Amino acid sequence: MKEPLLVIDTEKISVPATWASLALTVATIVLLAALHILSPEFDPSWRVISEYALGHYGWMLSLMFLAWGLSTWALAWALRSQLKTKAGKVGLGLLLVAGLGEAMASVFDVTHEVGHGIAGLLGVVGLPIAALLVSVSLGRTHAWSAVKRPLLWLAHLTWVSVVLLVLTLVLMTVEFAHANGGKLPQHAPKSLPAGVIGLDGWADRLIVVSNCLWAGVVAWQALKLRRKNS
Repeated sequence: MKEPLLVIDTEKISVPATWASLALTVATIVLLAALHILSPEFDPSWRVISEYALGHYGWMLSLMFLAWGLSTWALAWALRSQLKTKAGKVGLGLLLVAGLGEAMASVFDVTHEVGHGIAGLLGVVGLPIAALLVSVSLGRTHAWSAVKRPLLWLAHLTWVSVVLLVLTLVLMTVEFAHANGGKLPQHAPKSLPAGVIGLDGWADRLIVVSNCLWAGVVAWQALKLRRKNS
């Protein structure tokens, strides 16, 4: 027997917070795209996003991470009235944690190993769990049930991208060791040795894109529901 759908008041959705989340999400993607154009020396196939801090446009990378963190916080504020289940409230808390990690990365770049590692753990791990919990919770309400399936698909993509990053990093590490007689380079080489396949950079970028795509779709749907029932 299916549980009855919860009835929530979509008029309580914060329009300013939702628009802010949507605008900042778009800004995150635009800034990331701009870094690819301005810093072509970092091959996107195998150089991760954080390495842009080592180039001439580290300030733009910091701005991107800050926009990303603020967009996540704004989304959490916009959705606070829509999440009534325990899982949804946990997801809301994890959105705040993920936003903290994303914003921290704007201060602690790749040269700050510990701080950047903590930021990555909070953001990269926190957001996929939050996305799943929030999507499931929203899907159990009458207002959001029509978009339950696409939200869940996008939420699953967020953790799949993390798994792909881990797998591609392991693959490249093994291939590097094999190409260099069992030794790993202490610094990133200018180009990949023969036989080494670089895919981790794309997987790293997929994390940002998938997270922003999920957040953008949620924010856009929130605006539609707010307008429909206002």
